[in-house]
Amino acid sequence: MEKALITKLQPPDPGNPIHVMFNPEEYTLSKDINYARIGVPGLSSPVLQFVHGNLQTLEMELFLDTYEKHTDVRLETSKITDLLVIDPATHAPPVVLFTWSSLSFICVLGKVTQRFVMFEPTGTPVRARLQVTFNEFVDPVLQAMAQKNQTADYTKLHVVAEGETLSGIAARVYDDPALWRPIALVNWLADPRELAVGQSLVIPRLPFRDPDTGEVTQ
Repeated sequence: MEKALITKLQPPDPGNPIHVMFNPEEYTLSKDINYARIGVPGLSSPVLQFVHGNLQTLEMELFLDTYEKHTDVRLETSKITDLLVIDPATHAPPVVLFTWSSLSFICVLGKVTQRFVMFEPTGTPVRARLQVTFNEFVDPVLQAMAQKNQTADYTKLHVVAEGETLSGIAARVYDDPALWRPIALVNWLADPRELAVGQSLVIPRLPFRDPDTGEVTQ
């Protein structure tokens, strides 16, 4: 069965997904908008005026179990709770992509509650339930990725399939296999020849300015 993935979209660990140990039994997507109520003399009800939309949220319970391994389940829960840690480079927690089948949600972890429900005789927890809330992350570039625009004029996300190369991906999205370098640069690929199946790559829009040489790729 396909596993849900949580993939960081920023350094220091971009593109290295967290594999959810057990897929959630259910999840909830919520979104609301704000209206101002304007009272008008003579009317039986106030007039509603749209103000703004609120962020969409994704909520679910994650189940983690290390009983058979006899290891501390907190080693697994920390992979999730660490998404709340502020990165010194960006001064903010990481932006992530939560994917499971057709669900694709660019977000930040807003809240997590840990409940430990089974323990070794020593007191080491080996089973936990995490109630997590992801908040939609709104950014002009990442919005283009979320909308899955299919032209090279907009940034989007590509998941590496077996046998794919950077030049092959560039040929598909830019119609030119020689334009692989922008993809390598924005994804911090130390060795562009080593791509992992399932790895998420940010495909930048063109034109692209090389940060090392200043050269612009059209």
